[in-house]
Order: sequence, then C-alpha cells, then structure tokens
Amino acid sequence: MSNAAESLIVTMIQSNLRWEDKQANLQSFEEKIRGYNGKMEVVILPEMFSTGFSMKPSIHAETMDGESVQWMKRVAAENKIAIAGSLMIREGDDYFNRLIWMLPNGGYGHYDKRHLFAYAGEHEHYTSGNKRLIASVKGWKINLQVCYDLRFPVWARQVVPITEDDNDPEYDVLVYVANWPEKRVHAWKTLLMARAIENQCYVVGVNRVGDDANGNHYTGDSMVVDALGKPLVHAGDNEGVFTYVLKWDELQNIREKLPFLKDADPFIIAG
Repeated sequence: MSNAAESLIVTMIQSNLRWEDKQANLQSFEEKIRGYNGKMEVVILPEMFSTGFSMKPSIHAETMDGESVQWMKRVAAENKIAIAGSLMIREGDDYFNRLIWMLPNGGYGHYDKRHLFAYAGEHEHYTSGNKRLIASVKGWKINLQVCYDLRFPVWARQVVPITEDDNDPEYDVLVYVANWPEKRVHAWKTLLMARAIENQCYVVGVNRVGDDANGNHYTGDSMVVDALGKPLVHAGDNEGVFTYVLKWDELQNIREKLPFLKDADPFIIAG
C-alpha cells in the first residue's frame, strides 16, 4: 500500500489563452499564481498553455531549454509548487505536443501526447509519443495525459498487479490538460467521469475558455471528479483559479469497499 500523505492540494488554472502570444499567456498564468491567496501544491495548466492549440510548431515550438520551460522551472521554484501543462517542443526535426511535469527543485518529467487529433490535422505537424508518464508527489501517483487521449480508455487503464504482496493500483490521480471546444463538451464531461469510475481514481481535467483563431469556442468545464465519478469541482465557463484538496482516506475507502479493480482483465499496453 502506498504511503501517501493525508491530502494533496490540486489547483486548476482555467484561462482564456491569447492566440500564439507566448508572452501574454505566461504573464497571465504567473499573475494568477502569484495572486492566489491559498496554499498550492500541484498546479495544472491547459494544453499548449503558451500558444493555444496551434498547428504552427515550425514557428512557435521551443526546445527544452527554451523560454517556456525555463518559465515553468522558475515559477515552480519561486512558489514551491509542481506545475504541469503542455507546450510545443522541438527535438531535432520532430515536434511534440509535450506535457511537462516540473518540480520546485528543477527536476522534471515529460509525456508526449499519444493520440494526435487528426480531425484538426495535428498528426500532420506533431510526432506521437509512446510512453506514459506517472509522476509521484507526496506519495500520490499521478498519470498525466493530454486532451484527445481522454477518448481512448485503454491508454489510461490501470495496470493492477494481482499478487499477495502487491495489489496497489498503478496510480491514484489521472490528469488531462486540454483545449476541448464547446461543441464537444458533453463528451469531455462524460468521459472525465467515466475514466474516474473505471480506474477508481481521482480525475482532474483542465480546459481553457474563450475563442481561438480557428473559430472554436471553449467553455472550460474544468473538473475534479472522485473515484465514484462524482464531480467535486466544476469550474463552468469562468476564467480563474480553482483548488480542491484530494483526500487519501476517501480514495482508499472507495477502493476497499468496492474492490472492482481486482476483477479487471490483465493486459499489457504496447508501445
């Protein structure tokens, strides 16, 4: 059994992203973080938080030494928080929609979006990832994914070892950072709840608000959902900072009273 702390404070920042305006977006997020009066531990930003969901990585992508990653490193250190959000990243001749998990000590992990949104041509501009990232903070295990990944339950599915010595689920929190438009927001809300129920974990989905240059309108609807699929926080269409304290005892109580994961089909996720 994991030795997680009693609780974990998760903060969602739901913002109106300024289209392909890195400086304005970074400034806006920093102001929101600095202006928040409560305690923060894990701060989650939307998908492509510095640009919006742009298909112009040849113009706007940065390297891992670029300004936006350095911004994450500085803000995490100054505020003593972990920060997660995705950026356009260039490596060699490839571009990635890369989620970065940045710790206050400067250590980080990354996850490259597995399921590229062909409907918008994302697969024509970015390279797909093939490895999941499960981060750890305060004993909590956090599976970090990006937007369209939400539609593919196998990629998120708990891998549960069934042995006498180890029957812990693979992770405790499932995170989706997104630019998910209003026209498909019913699917967004429904699938966030479904992923929580089937994986018996907290789910945190962080979306943007406002309009992009392609005529898409975003109503946010960022959510924290418990392991029974019940929304605990629903941000609606308001720009702002939304915090919830995840409770370890409540999660374990659900898993122990309803031990459905032990009946799950065994499988291995291929790369």
